[in-house]
Amino acid sequence: MSDAPEWTEAQLKHDRDLAVDFFRESRRQEPLEVYGGFFETYQGLMEELLEETVDLTHLDEAIVELMADEDKQYLVRYLSGPPVSADDLKTMLDTSTLSAVKFKTDPELSARLIEFIRDWHDRRRFPWLSGDWEPEEDERRTAVIATAAMVAMQKTQTARRSKGSTAQEMRVVNALIEAGLVQVDTRTVRVIQDAPIAGEFCRESVFAGRKADIIIGLWDNRTMAIECKVSNSAVNSIKRLNGDAAVKAGVWIKAFGTHQVVPAAVLEGVYDVHNLVDAQSRDLTLFWAHDLDQLIAFVESTRPSG
Repeated sequence: MSDAPEWTEAQLKHDRDLAVDFFRESRRQEPLEVYGGFFETYQGLMEELLEETVDLTHLDEAIVELMADEDKQYLVRYLSGPPVSADDLKTMLDTSTLSAVKFKTDPELSARLIEFIRDWHDRRRFPWLSGDWEPEEDERRTAVIATAAMVAMQKTQTARRSKGSTAQEMRVVNALIEAGLVQVDTRTVRVIQDAPIAGEFCRESVFAGRKADIIIGLWDNRTMAIECKVSNSAVNSIKRLNGDAAVKAGVWIKAFGTHQVVPAAVLEGVYDVHNLVDAQSRDLTLFWAHDLDQLIAFVESTRPSG
């Protein structure tokens, strides 16, 4: 039975430095069109919103239509300072849904939303609402640009996270397929017999009650559960690596034992070496997205000799 690789602190630092270099290069190559596209879209939508509500002074007639439009409903959450999440807005309005149907059939809910906007609007972006005057064109333009920038920044960050983790996972999947493993259906693994058999793997599956990005049936009948992690800062890495992947490793080992499961993480981005050492000490095997040959080499090492 092959031992999972365990890296020295110097090796972890070397690969961490390479990962940071790759991360910086990806950020330099990231097209500005992503942010610009979001900005232009929400600039236009914000201009429409102000026009439809007469600069937020006639909300009663427009609130249902605003909540019926997904993008404008998103903008409504950015009228307050600071913006609120959908869940926070539901809590503030004492409702379980933000659907347009609910606002149309529940006038009291619409009234609570209008009151929320009037009480919690950002007074720096929309000073005329609390000052009770008609905005000048430059005030209106400032509000539009500031709001569009806030939304574009959030949308860009969300797109980065989604694209980064998805792209990384697909690189792992492609590497496994190229190595001759077969992808099988997503599943829930309650007992180890539910896991993919030797030479197979599945994606986005529940493993001992916790989601694993990829589960591999190793050739020696052990199971490898992999988390794909992308971090944009050393602080962020504590949550993603030590607070999530390493915690899952403990859960999986407790459920199935060290002789049956190999918890692992494929890493990309910025990590603190101390956190890498800590995660490895908690039985989490570490691989890097920039060197998936190491992952494939370990998987291959579990094949029976001869």
